[in-house]
Amino acid sequence: MKRFKHVHRPGFLLGAIDFCTAGIFFLFYMPLCLEKEINEILGKKVQPYPLAYLLGIPDAFLYTLIWMARVCEDTRKKAIELGIKPHTSFKHMMLWNILGMLVVVGPAIATWGYFKTLNEIEKKLNQMT
Repeated sequence: MKRFKHVHRPGFLLGAIDFCTAGIFFLFYMPLCLEKEINEILGKKVQPYPLAYLLGIPDAFLYTLIWMARVCEDTRKKAIELGIKPHTSFKHMMLWNILGMLVVVGPAIATWGYFKTLNEIEKKLNQMT
């Protein structure tokens, strides 16, 4: 039996939906569909996304972006540990979300990179079980 069932998440689409809803989509998607898996994969409990979202409101969601960039960096390290070429990092998330806003699709590209890496990690972990 496979541990992770959702190894084909469409990261670009999820990122675009989240961008269009000003982060409200992930406010529900993360705790319902993802946080438990992230905690299991990283081997630690990350701060819940809804809390990061709320803490980001006063600073135009900079706190929330840094939270996600840190999760990306931890995911990158896990991918390297498993011998997977990561498509995400702290820098990748920050640059595509800040500078990528100039081309509108930047945040979706950043999210695509994260989910591509996460999907590959979950596939690898499923093969190992």
